[in-house]
Amino acid sequence: MPVSNEVLWLLVALVDLSLLLVLYRFLGKIGIYISIVISIIVCNIEVLKTVQLFGLTTTLGNVLYASIFLATDILSEMYGKEDAKRGVLLGFIALILSTFYLQVALLFVPDSSDFAQPHLEALFGFLPRVAFGSVAAYWISQMYDVWAFHAIRTKTGDRFLWLRNNGSTLVSQFLDSIVFCTIAFLGVYPMAVFWEIVLSTYAIKALVAVLDTPFLYLARHVGRRQWGVLAG
Repeated sequence: MPVSNEVLWLLVALVDLSLLLVLYRFLGKIGIYISIVISIIVCNIEVLKTVQLFGLTTTLGNVLYASIFLATDILSEMYGKEDAKRGVLLGFIALILSTFYLQVALLFVPDSSDFAQPHLEALFGFLPRVAFGSVAAYWISQMYDVWAFHAIRTKTGDRFLWLRNNGSTLVSQFLDSIVFCTIAFLGVYPMAVFWEIVLSTYAIKALVAVLDTPFLYLARHVGRRQWGVLAG
């Protein structure tokens, strides 16, 4: 019996968020940086695939992308604004370089025995527009997320971790969805499908944002117990 998209989505979300904590548990801050780099590269390939989730048409890759916000929130909470910005910058560089190298790979003339070129062109030929949309959306939303997280913390102190996590992420992911979908998909899909992707993309990311709240509390516990880090 095939697994439904909704069940698979939930499993992927839980595994992805759990693996982020595992990386943090064993590698510390470096593990968070690794997670950001891997997620930004993979999710910008997965985003080319559209699926049905909870009756809505949405792009795949939302889970991995949404987990980046958890990663930067962990950095913000445990190490401070500058380390969070460094994480955003690492993701930015990873996205730019991976797009560049994939485009260069397409320029090589394939051998007569090659079978991959048409498939690579189908995937990565569209990637520059997706990558540009992702770069713009990523930078705007992540920098806002870091700013909002610390603005809320300035007002509330160390209390209400759930508030600064969700308060910053829910708004920043809305910004991300609008900017990315406009650049990447406007004119590609019919307008009805376009707006469904915008709204569903945000809805799925918002679900992950709510789902990741306990993981942020666990990350803070790990940071204090395993690494002796106090909130930044």
